[in-house]
Amino acid sequence: MRAEGVATKRDRAVVRAAHPLAFPLVSAIPGPVRRVPGLGVVVKDAALLRGVLMDSAHFSKNGPGAPSDLWTPVLGPRVLLNMEGADHLALRRQLAPLFSPAFVDGFVAESLGAATAALAGELAASRPVDLVAHARRGASRVISRLVGLDEGAFDDRMFARVSAVTGYVTLARPRLGPRQLASARAILGELGEHAARAYAGDESTVPGRMRALGLDEREALGAVGAFVLTGTETIVSYLPRLVALLVDSGWHARLATDPSATDAAIAEGLRVTTPSPVMLRAVTAPTRIGGVAVRPGDRVILGTYWADTALGAFDPEANPAASLKQLWFGAGAHYCLGAPLAMAQIRLALDALLAHPRLAITRRASARGVLIPSYARLEVRA
Repeated sequence: MRAEGVATKRDRAVVRAAHPLAFPLVSAIPGPVRRVPGLGVVVKDAALLRGVLMDSAHFSKNGPGAPSDLWTPVLGPRVLLNMEGADHLALRRQLAPLFSPAFVDGFVAESLGAATAALAGELAASRPVDLVAHARRGASRVISRLVGLDEGAFDDRMFARVSAVTGYVTLARPRLGPRQLASARAILGELGEHAARAYAGDESTVPGRMRALGLDEREALGAVGAFVLTGTETIVSYLPRLVALLVDSGWHARLATDPSATDAAIAEGLRVTTPSPVMLRAVTAPTRIGGVAVRPGDRVILGTYWADTALGAFDPEANPAASLKQLWFGAGAHYCLGAPLAMAQIRLALDALLAHPRLAITRRASARGVLIPSYARLEVRA
C-alpha cells in the first residue's frame, strides 16, 4: 500500500475512535442515498449532497432534526446556524467584514503570533511538541478575542466545558435533553456576559466591531456563541490530523523542500478529514434526492465525510479535492463564513512546521467519544 493510503487508513482510525458505532453504521449504508428508519434520509454522494445544500426551496436548517432543533434553544433564533432566506443573507452581509482578508490576517497575527513563535522555538530546539495542546491554546486565544475575554481567561477548563456542549450531539439525538440544555445555556451564558460588556465597549473587540457593523446586541451575542461552538473543535481537530497525514505519507518533507503543492495538500487534508463530517437539513417541500422521495418532516443526514473520502486516499499530487469545490465548508448561501479565518490559522501553523523537513511523530492517541474526530495527543519533534 502506498504511503498516502497508509496515512489515510490511520486517519480513519481517528474517526472510528470518535464514533465507534455511528462510523461503521453509516459506512455500511449502501448506495448514494437511502432512507434509514429511525435515523433519516442519508446522503453520501457529493453531487446529491451539493444539490441539497443549494436547494433552499425544499431543504432548510429549520425544522425537525435540523440544526435549529439543536441550537435555537441554546443560542436563540437569529444565528447563521439556524436561519434561512432574506434574514439569513442580511445577517451574513453584516458579518462579512469580520472575515475579509485584511481583518482576518491582522486578527490571526495578533491572536496567534506569540503562540506560533513559541511553537517555532520548541521545534528549533528539537523539543517534543503536542500539536493538540498547541492547537487548543491557539483556539482559546482566538475565542478570547472573539468574546472579549482577558488573556488567559479562556483556560483549559473553560475549553473543556465548551467542548462538552458539542459532545452532547449525536446522530441519534436530534435535540438536547433538559440537563444538557441547562449546561449549554450556563456555559454560553458566562461567555455572553463577557461578550455583552465587550459589545458596549469600543471596536478593539470583535463584539464591539459587530455593534459598529449594525448588529444589535442579541445578534452579536448569538454570532459569538455560534463562532465559539463551531470553531472551537474544528481547528483543534484539523491541524494535528493534517500534520499526521503529511508526516505519515512523506508529504511533509516534500512540501518543506518544495512548497508549491501546499495549497493542494491543505485541500486534500480537508477532504480526507472533513472536520464537519455530517450536516443536517429538514425537508420543507416534497421532492426527490436521487431515487428517494422525501417529504416535509423528513430529516436529511448529509454524510460529507463519506462523500469526500469516496474519491480515494490523501493525494496532493492528483488533488481530487479540486473537484469538490470545498464541499467540506458547505455550499451556496450556507457556505462557511468563517472559512477564511480557519485557513489563516492553518497556514500560520503549517509555515512553522514546514520550516523543518525532518519532522517525526513520537506519540499519538486518538480522542474517544467526541463529536469532531480528533487526536487526544499528537506529539512531534523536529
